[in-house]
Amino acid sequence: MDLSSINPVLLFASLMVAATPILLAAIGELAVERAGVLNLGVEGMMITGAVCGFIVAVNTGSPWLGFVGAAVGGAMLALLFGLLTQVLLSNQVATGLALTLFGLGLSALMGQGYIGIKAPGFPDWHIPLLGDIPVIGPIVFQHDPMVYMGLALVGAVWAFLKYSRTGLILRAVGENHEAAHALGYHVIRVRVLAIMFGGACAGLGGAYLSLVRVPQWTEGMTAGAGWIALAIVVFASWKPARLLLGAYLFGGVTVLQLNLQAAGLAIPVEYLSMSPYLATIAVLVIMRAGRAPGSLGQSFHASR
Repeated sequence: MDLSSINPVLLFASLMVAATPILLAAIGELAVERAGVLNLGVEGMMITGAVCGFIVAVNTGSPWLGFVGAAVGGAMLALLFGLLTQVLLSNQVATGLALTLFGLGLSALMGQGYIGIKAPGFPDWHIPLLGDIPVIGPIVFQHDPMVYMGLALVGAVWAFLKYSRTGLILRAVGENHEAAHALGYHVIRVRVLAIMFGGACAGLGGAYLSLVRVPQWTEGMTAGAGWIALAIVVFASWKPARLLLGAYLFGGVTVLQLNLQAAGLAIPVEYLSMSPYLATIAVLVIMRAGRAPGSLGQSFHASR
């Protein structure tokens, strides 16, 4: 094994890229769960966003329009979940699992004619002056725009939940939907909008895989990223700042195992490939999650 072949600067720079799709999906799911809804369909929304974004980007030649298409695709699938669980009052767990299966099948159908096609380029940004700083510059300031959008989204969600009146209403709905309804807040509307926001974020995370990380369309390319995003929300105790740490932890283990494979570590590749998921499980077991929103997973009956 030749560890000298591992470049620390490239390793840490790759960590930010590997964490971005998980971060985008997880921050959306955090907002959904803070509204009191448990959506286990993140994987399905991510893979739908991946194929929708890829199709739009290939046909328009614009990766930016691809990300817009991915957000719309994820939001529409999330809206279906919202209508089923909030209006028709179906079981949230069962509906979320069905949404994942539906998304996987739908994406495979939509992407049949796009296998082997390369997505249009999405160049990195070299931020003037900051990008030229030794070591820190290549790690932090020479990435594609979506890396920074993911970080900005985490900050925006944190500020929204903590300081805005609408964020306070969303948190109130998640903590006690009956009390929020008694105060005159429209619980179903708040939850459906939160669900659509979560779907849009999951779609962006999926599109990041198909337009930036790979960039091509492959069936099942999310490879469990949606489930990791769900786990990271729990690890983060439903707090945006801690969620950022969780996403970077998973991204770091993912990048490290790829570098160890390239360095020729004498461990079967299958074990190394499992390591990011095993690390996530280990962290969830070791860390005690904070208190979940009081109404998480509970249906609201407007007639009460």
